[in-house]
Amino acid sequence: MDILALIAAFGGGAIGAYMGALPAFIMTGVLALLGAGLSAAGVEAGGFITTYMAFGSFVGPHIAFAGGVAAAAYAGRKGKLSSGADIGSPLNGLGCPDVIVVGGIFGIIGYVIATLIGMLPGIGAGQIAATDLPGITVVISGIISRLVFGKTGLTGKYTGKGPRTWASGGITFVYNVILGLGIGVAVSFVAAVLSQTDSWATISGNYAVLCFGFAAITLVFTQTGSAMPGTHHIMLPAGLAAVVGIGVWGPYGAFLGVVFGILGSLLGDFFGNTFNSHCDSHIDPPAFTIFILTSIISVLGAVL
Repeated sequence: MDILALIAAFGGGAIGAYMGALPAFIMTGVLALLGAGLSAAGVEAGGFITTYMAFGSFVGPHIAFAGGVAAAAYAGRKGKLSSGADIGSPLNGLGCPDVIVVGGIFGIIGYVIATLIGMLPGIGAGQIAATDLPGITVVISGIISRLVFGKTGLTGKYTGKGPRTWASGGITFVYNVILGLGIGVAVSFVAAVLSQTDSWATISGNYAVLCFGFAAITLVFTQTGSAMPGTHHIMLPAGLAAVVGIGVWGPYGAFLGVVFGILGSLLGDFFGNTFNSHCDSHIDPPAFTIFILTSIISVLGAVL
């Protein structure tokens, strides 16, 4: 554990609090796209931007986004914010130092959790089922925030008259399949095209992060009120799986990415209905989806 990075994580959590969790995550996307693009072009600085800024103590999702989520949950509990699940509002507008401090504390918590999980056998860094450390940390941190600051319980408090929806059916199910299919095809078969070029060896290790960064940046439209869905839980697994499939079966192995694009869309819907509905804080459905699918893709990459 790097003590300097641990100290920096307090600042990263504070950034997530004053900016708001979603705006901070959008900036994660900007830096991820920039860093991965530079790395794919063979520029050494790209790796530093990706590792230390996009996914490190600066605006790593497990630090800045998680810090913003916790700060919003705290502000909601204290009556300073209309809803503790509001991840879009910059909490700077509240003018409350304690809210920023909570964000900073959860930034530190996020750094510690990610570091410890990275050491675990099985799902830790370099293990057969290696997971996405920022993703699993965002989920754990969100659960902690819900249990500490929320009042609705882990799966929310449903007060409707009919049966609660856990997984969408009907036309919504069909829509989610088509959404995942469309995005999965775009991500996976662009990878297939690139795999035929001389640059693929350099691009392949950065491709999924490029797709993730693009998806995260599109959330700026969500932030400004458009009906833009979160798609990073579709694009990132699709990109990772496409690279694995292409490595095993050649260009048409990209169909593996399409499968994981659809799975990402459906799981995101399930986790959204299960953990992020009828609630007073935010537990992130895309992060839930990403860490589970990443582990599965890691296993496939090891055994295929």
